[in-house]
Amino acid sequence: MSKLKKNIITYIVITAVIYLGLSLYADFNLVLKTLEKFNWILLPALFSLSLMNYFFRFLKWDYYLNLLDLPLDKLDSFGIFMSGLVMSLTPGKFGEFIKAYFTNQIAGYKMSKTIPIIFAERITDFISLLFLALIGVYIYGYGEVIMLGTSVFFLAIIFVITQKKIALYIIDLLSRIKFLEKHLSKIHDAYESSYKMLLPKPLIKMIFLSLIAWFFECFGFYLILSNFSNQISIFWSTFVYAFSIIVGAITMLPAGVGITEGSLTFMLIEKGLTKDIAVVSTFIIRMVTLWFAILVGIISLMLFQKRYGKKVSINLNQGE
Repeated sequence: MSKLKKNIITYIVITAVIYLGLSLYADFNLVLKTLEKFNWILLPALFSLSLMNYFFRFLKWDYYLNLLDLPLDKLDSFGIFMSGLVMSLTPGKFGEFIKAYFTNQIAGYKMSKTIPIIFAERITDFISLLFLALIGVYIYGYGEVIMLGTSVFFLAIIFVITQKKIALYIIDLLSRIKFLEKHLSKIHDAYESSYKMLLPKPLIKMIFLSLIAWFFECFGFYLILSNFSNQISIFWSTFVYAFSIIVGAITMLPAGVGITEGSLTFMLIEKGLTKDIAVVSTFIIRMVTLWFAILVGIISLMLFQKRYGKKVSINLNQGE
């Protein structure tokens, strides 16, 4: 936990430097004036939209647990998921493996069976964001190469996992590596979990759920932009937000910090918005999504640890 606190503080400092740089680029005084013009009454609505995003993503997490015959008490399941939000500041959000650890400590389920849930969550998140961004790619003709490359990558992963002959052949090759040989049973557990979650029916269901979840944040971005300009459409704001999240994520930087902000700001300026409005809009959307998620995660983790104490505070290497 002390390391986590240090990492959060470090990235807060890095982000502050990035925002300061963007503010200076846009004229710091103009940025302050634009902040004053923002209708801060919108904040509760923006936070609520983010909470709806977390809730629908929780439904996905809970669905996967039940699909894999790993039922949890709903309160425990919700607490584990919300606590995982504190790991949003990790590359690809893979720090959310902590959810598998908590599940292991509370219910005894093997981490080799639950870790694939985090991968399935990321895959369905990416695909849903790709769908949202593809609307803009089609309408505005922007970012075709990135969208195509990312789509092919995830479709290839799904294809390999759902073709058992291919997947088992690859696992057999991996088993010949001495380091991995002793982990063969865990690899098979992980594969079986992944296979069940990426079959067409659950895959389509969870992509649809992810589409709803991420559209809430896209709509929040639209509300922010609408506060400054009435020329922004819901389609364009959805495309820009989804595209920027994807660009930030594929860099594997923690939460895409720096890249996502830069992408959002650049695309807003390209659209014709002034630099100060672009920077302020970027700052606000990241505040009510990324940084709000981390705050919610910290509070949830504190409450969760208070409920279970040392049981969810010991070394992560102890989970199977």
